[in-house]
Formats: sequence, structure tokens, C-alpha cells
Amino acid sequence: MMLNKIFKNLLIVVLAGMFLTACATQKKVGTGVSDVYTGTDTVKQLASGVPDRVFFATNDTVLTTASRETLRKQAAWLRKNSSINVVLEGHADERGTREYNLALGERRANSAKDYLMTYGISSNRISVISYGKERPVDSASTPLAWSKNRRSVTVKAN
Repeated sequence: MMLNKIFKNLLIVVLAGMFLTACATQKKVGTGVSDVYTGTDTVKQLASGVPDRVFFATNDTVLTTASRETLRKQAAWLRKNSSINVVLEGHADERGTREYNLALGERRANSAKDYLMTYGISSNRISVISYGKERPVDSASTPLAWSKNRRSVTVKAN
């Protein structure tokens, strides 16, 4: 009888713990909060209908589906404008050391460069530079600001 009561109490504690853990880690659907920026307020245009930037997750250089679509548009535009060279600027959010963020920004810009090259853009037409965390588009210390700052921006070379 005593053993039965102990198992019952243990089961209640385990189930309550699982329930509370599930509630604590549940993502809120429809809030628009994401690790990768998906808005348009900071996005400029490289050309008509061609966004100039792609965004990344925290500490990541993997291109999202939206980023690949943007880079496909850039590649199509660059193929039509073969005399134009571009610079891919890599950026990071404010967290992390200066050295880490410079390296991360460079990897992000190179990720975008590699993708453009798969669509036929010559590496001779693409330069890469990293600004790390030195040129934020949003200087707030919030998750939204950080997601806006984790980016690669394509600009026309001078």
C-alpha cells in the first residue's frame, strides 16, 4: 500500500514536470518572432524588384529559403547587367567579440557569394568584405534588432 502511494506521487510529479516544461518551451505561433528576420522595413533594393540583403540565424551562415530566393533574383539581375560588379558586405549582431563577428560576417558574405556563383556569376565580379558588428541597421539591444543586423548586403561596386 505504501509503495503504491509512492509510485502514484512520483507519477504526479513527473507528469506535472513534463507539463510545465512543455509550457515553458512552447513557441508562440503568429507573433512574428523568429531568429531570422523576415520583415521588409530594413530591406533596400539593389534594382527594381531585387532586394539587396539576406538574413541569417544566430551564429549561422546557412542560407534560408527566403535568402536563396533573394539571391536568385540578384543572380538573374547580374546576368542581365554583366558590366556591374558587386560587393557583398557581411554583418553580425552586437553580441560576441569584434574578431568573432568579423569572421562570422565574412563567412556570411562568402555564403551569399558561393550561392551567386552557382547561378553563373563569376567570382571576379564579386568582392567580399566584413563589417562584423560595426554597422548595425538597428542599434537596439533586442532580439528583433539583432535579427535585422545578421545579414549580407549586396551593393554595386564603385
